[in-house]
Order: sequence, then C-alpha cells, then structure tokens
Amino acid sequence: MESLFLWAEHSWLGTSVNNSLWAFAAFEAVHLLALAVIGGAVLVVDLRMLGWVFPRQRVSEIAAEARPWLIGSIITMFLTGIPLLASLADSKYYFNEAFRLKMYFLVAALLFTFFVRQRIALGDDARANSMMAKAVAVVSVLLWSGVGIMGRGIGFY
Repeated sequence: MESLFLWAEHSWLGTSVNNSLWAFAAFEAVHLLALAVIGGAVLVVDLRMLGWVFPRQRVSEIAAEARPWLIGSIITMFLTGIPLLASLADSKYYFNEAFRLKMYFLVAALLFTFFVRQRIALGDDARANSMMAKAVAVVSVLLWSGVGIMGRGIGFY
C-alpha cells in the first residue's frame, strides 16, 4: 500500500500540487467549503429527524431537497481530496493516524448515509419520526463529525 502512496506523491498530479505556490491552498479551500455544505445537508435532515427544527415540514421533503447538495458536495470533496492526497501521500498521509481514521469515518459515514439514513429519511412519516430515526440521526451526526474532526487532526500528526 505504501508503494501506491509513494507513486501518488511522485505522480504528475502530486508534484504539480506540491510544487505550486497556490494549488494546495486552493484545493484545500474548496475542500473545506464542500465539507461545510455536507455538514449543512446532513444537519438539516438529522436535526429534523430529531424533531428540533422545521416541525411543520416532512422529513422526506427536507431530505429530498438536501440530497443534491449532499451528493454535489461529496463529489466536490472527492475531486479536491484526490489532489490534496496526491501532494503529500507518502510523506504525510500514509503514516498519519488521523488521516486513516478520517478515511474509516468517511467510508462508514457514506455507507450509513446512503444505505440506512436515506431509507429512513425518504421513507414514510411514521418511520422518519420514530425513535429509530432519532438514533439514526445521532449516529449520522457522530460519523460525519468524526470525518471533520479527524480531517482537522491531520495537521497535528
């Protein structure tokens, strides 16, 4: 696996970002903006499932409106995350425990969001307002928080 990280760092993309004065900062800024959009798209649905916001609006309506923002921001995060990873893949990220944890949280959050949370949020009102939905909302917030917190932790390792 380390050889893949080494290759990425020495690839055209990795060296271009690493040698540029502004590329890393530009990719990082867009990456963080996409994280904020994901946070908003996740929180608005999860807070509604918890019954804390928009009590007159159906969970499924909010989830349907937030979904394009969620998907668009995930795509943006991947498109900006790849050059960020490539720029310092072996020298910084391969041995960085916060990066590994971020990736674990990311995979778990994506799987949970699209295979569990979306089914409940886009389902009928009884299921979307149940105690199970509240538990799903809490788990969702925790998983996505883990992605953000570990992402922030990368700079400290």
